[in-house]
Amino acid sequence: MVTLLFTAVAILLLFGIGAYFWQKPAESNSAERLPPPTNARGLFADEYSTALDDAEHQALLAQQREELITQAGDGTRDALVEAHLTGDLDLYDRVLHEFVQFSDSDPKLLSLLSYLSQNQLPVNRELAGAVLASWKAAPDRGSTTRALHLAALTDEPDIYRGAVESALLMWRAGKLGDISAIELRALFEGEFWVLSSRSRSSGAGFVLKRTLDGARRELETTPGANQ
Repeated sequence: MVTLLFTAVAILLLFGIGAYFWQKPAESNSAERLPPPTNARGLFADEYSTALDDAEHQALLAQQREELITQAGDGTRDALVEAHLTGDLDLYDRVLHEFVQFSDSDPKLLSLLSYLSQNQLPVNRELAGAVLASWKAAPDRGSTTRALHLAALTDEPDIYRGAVESALLMWRAGKLGDISAIELRALFEGEFWVLSSRSRSSGAGFVLKRTLDGARRELETTPGANQ
């Protein structure tokens, strides 16, 4: 009887020890479990922040563009410098457009050209077109030199070629009587080198070279051209 009693107590003890060790790992695993993250975006938080920064940056750029265009409309020439410093070619063209529209007389146009030259600012097609139109209305030595130089500064071979062809037409018509054939030829060839090497070697540059070759031959055969 005593043996059965000891046996029962031993079984109960073993059962209790087994239950204790079975529950302990479960409690440990529960204690080691990490709490849920407080930020629901998790790994996408950086991307979300970057998107916000980009949106704010674009909004600031748009505001800057509108402010510079407004300043140009008010005649503030510093807007040209600031627009150029942004590196945004479209913005610079829009700002310069405002000043070209304002420059509706030769004195205003010359003043704008002087400002661009002093600040080493680029010219564009629209400005070149305005200068060439002014030149054709009253061609002389000074305006011819200025028009050809500005056409070359655009770094557009087709614009410079058009200016060369216009000068030849006016010279043939006797409208450039104060410029000799040798002077006009030197002017054509000298301004050609204002264009960048990229433009000179382009397809349009090749057409320009052919035009200049033809102009040189024509001017060289003019009586007294080499005197």
